Amino acid sequence: MKDYQPRLLEAFPAFGQALEEHLGKFDLHIMVLDNSYTWSMDDCSLCQDPADCDPNGTPDLCGATIDECDYTMGSGETFASELGSSGRRCKLAGGHRYITSEEPDLKAAFECIAQVGYGSADPQTFDSLLAALGQSLVEPPPPDLNAPGACNEGFLRDDALLLFVIIQDVYEQYSLGGPYQWSKALYAAKGGDEDAVIGLAITTDVDLWTSVCPGLQGPPNRMRIFMEDYLKHGHMGSICAPEYGLFLEDVAVEVGELCDQFIPQ
Repeated sequence: MKDYQPRLLEAFPAFGQALEEHLGKFDLHIMVLDNSYTWSMDDCSLCQDPADCDPNGTPDLCGATIDECDYTMGSGETFASELGSSGRRCKLAGGHRYITSEEPDLKAAFECIAQVGYGSADPQTFDSLLAALGQSLVEPPPPDLNAPGACNEGFLRDDALLLFVIIQDVYEQYSLGGPYQWSKALYAAKGGDEDAVIGLAITTDVDLWTSVCPGLQGPPNRMRIFMEDYLKHGHMGSICAPEYGLFLEDVAVEVGELCDQFIPQ
């Protein structure tokens, strides 16, 4: 993801502007998810803020002060620790693990939480996404991260649309379940309303004959099957595209249209 992370950061201002144009004055929640159960910083020089880390501190995490949410899959990412990450604790308005409309500098806050780095674990994309929304494909299900006092308290709201953006440069092959189970769980998070969920995946397109990414044509990608066959409002974009702004702006237009007709369940 080393080459692709900057494209996301560059595209965000235009995306934010498009949301504002099509939604007017809106109440925004933005969360960035980690896709693993771990928090690790093997090289203390990766820590960008000396106030966050002490190379000689204990426990053996470069002396950083972390909590249970930092290594809970599905909780909002506020302290990325990989190569190329922001390498610091992102302090967000209201003490949440997600951005709200109260944030004084939306762009700076997003750059901090979205710069998650690269070289981490294999992406368990839907495991993380569903956990963030209080959904799970395992029994018994883990505690709801949106419950009072939990990591993502207040993030998921009955009176809001759900837009999720997935960015990964490999096939979707590590998450539990499959396209049908993912769509059912996502719709369940929004009371079964298929018009309240919008998805965009910016990922490898080598499964297409007309791919932008180099390489031999690969087998069908579960992500494409999910977005095109199981999600009513699903979109795909190539991670090898020179910029991501148009993908995000197109989704912002659709969010605006759906918002006009949205009736909370």
